[in-house]
Amino acid sequence: MNSELKHIVIATGNSDKFKEIKAILSDLPISFLDLKGVSLPEEIGETLVENAIDKAEAGVKLTNKVSVADDTGLEVDVLQGSPGVYSARFAGPDGSYEANRTKLLALLNNLPVEQRKARFRCIVAIAGIPEEKTQVFEGKVEGYITQEEKGTYGFGYDSIFFIPKLGKTFAEISPCLKNEISHRTLALLKLKEYLAEKIIDDKEMSC
Repeated sequence: MNSELKHIVIATGNSDKFKEIKAILSDLPISFLDLKGVSLPEEIGETLVENAIDKAEAGVKLTNKVSVADDTGLEVDVLQGSPGVYSARFAGPDGSYEANRTKLLALLNNLPVEQRKARFRCIVAIAGIPEEKTQVFEGKVEGYITQEEKGTYGFGYDSIFFIPKLGKTFAEISPCLKNEISHRTLALLKLKEYLAEKIIDDKEMSC
């Protein structure tokens, strides 16, 4: 295997995201590393793509290793796609998961279900592979915002995001099931396919 792919940094300061990304990619013959206290620059991109690329490329600069990063947004149609790129700081720069959910539920208070349509969108970027430009992969899941929180699993907006085909919120299903169907999983599966092809190509070249 190309030595640059033996160790890949997951460029995030969010421990929940790190665990989730590492779990989804765990069957690849790659060691996934965290930033070990190194801080990423502030997110200033106007789109999820810009932020994912910025974080992945910052991870490369900080660690000198191939880096993977994601940016995820919850897009609510009646709010013209908000909170979107500002999902993590919807209630302010120091806002908590709970504060973000509370603000969103207040904005949608008493709206009927047909006006609560939303989607989770995830962009995953990988940077630092020699002679390769930064690659991006997208995944999304459609659903609705609930009237109240339901479930105890997950994090972020999981307890208020309802998936019709499951009849449950993300927070009402196990982490294992979420890691099979989530927006982040859909994007990471595309990344996994890309990395698997790289690994196979490297093996063929070494024969």
